[in-house]
Amino acid sequence: MSEVTIIDESMLGQKRSWHLELLDETLTLRELIRRRIYQEVTEFNAKQALSFQGLVQPNETERTLNGYRLQHAHKLGWQAQYEKAIEAFSRRGFIVLVNDRQVENLDASIALPAGSEVTFFKLVPLVGG
Repeated sequence: MSEVTIIDESMLGQKRSWHLELLDETLTLRELIRRRIYQEVTEFNAKQALSFQGLVQPNETERTLNGYRLQHAHKLGWQAQYEKAIEAFSRRGFIVLVNDRQVENLDASIALPAGSEVTFFKLVPLVGG
């Protein structure tokens, strides 16, 4: 088992990091995203909070300074969040860097030895363009 550091960054200067434990040291980017989404949604559902700090915005939420605010407390579905994340990656909503190297293909195999850093850099679309 290895532990990698997940770093969420945005062009707005926001930054957050946390750890993800993996059984395998080699995964595809698609599988890494799935495991990340599964963990963050599972932890959110256990807390039953109104504020979600995740990779993609859930339905029925509003964007806040540090995440997304739910209109009413309810559990999120990790599969729906995963599908949104894959769609967001495909349309360049975020890029992924593994140990400072960009991974552009969801099916690319990536090595994640203990201590690796995976950065999810959220891009902000330009208004009017």
